[in-house]
Amino acid sequence: MRTEGATRQQATSPAARTAVVWSALRAVLADRVAETGRARLDIVDAGGGTGNFAVPLAELGHTVTVVDPSPDSLAALERRAAEAGVTVRGLQGDAADVAELLPAGTADLVLCHSVLEYVEDPAAALAALARLLRPGGLISVLAANAVAAVLHRAVAGRFDEALRALTDPAGRWGDRDPVPRRFTRDALTALLTAAGFTVIETHGVRVFADLVPSRLVDIVPGGADHLIELEEAAATHPALRDIATQLHLLARVPEG
Repeated sequence: MRTEGATRQQATSPAARTAVVWSALRAVLADRVAETGRARLDIVDAGGGTGNFAVPLAELGHTVTVVDPSPDSLAALERRAAEAGVTVRGLQGDAADVAELLPAGTADLVLCHSVLEYVEDPAAALAALARLLRPGGLISVLAANAVAAVLHRAVAGRFDEALRALTDPAGRWGDRDPVPRRFTRDALTALLTAAGFTVIETHGVRVFADLVPSRLVDIVPGGADHLIELEEAAATHPALRDIATQLHLLARVPEG
């Protein structure tokens, strides 16, 4: 599942594109370990595909289960985990089906990355994922930003499509748009609140990474490292956060 920024140009390395999310995840995992006294946490990655997040989390010592509808992705996940020397359980299914696949109240952290754009009912998916969590458990939601779609289409010279994205309730720029829906920060917050979560952090992901040509990053000494530093600083800036390609929200279910 890719956003328009990724298809328009591969501007930067994967590290620059995911640094903000990883920084936030490491922090909440450390907090959860301290809260529970358990060094090995239970994590569910809904729509986790080939394991971009799941395998590194398993390498950190956590128990990770990926739920994904694609058997090909799950097969690639198995190979990737084996190459890394870790075990990641893969289950075939959609985010809304997790209640039928996994017991309630057994996860410390649920990842829902690039999923809500594609599921039939985002609210139902979040409600199902909430039931997986133990009291005080967390969810990490990463979703396409409707505001960024306007910016990216305009920068590409697609001014009519930018206007369409600006006025379309789903943030789509036209019939050929591969993303079924995008979200604003307020819309994601409302969805999470309705599912029983309390949002604790909001970040902008890829504020600059999809706009800066890769050749500029390559020719500037230390360019990739400096871009990551800039992305992390911009992630919580009130204006810059809301134009990022993706929005990342961390939210918690009640303690009891």
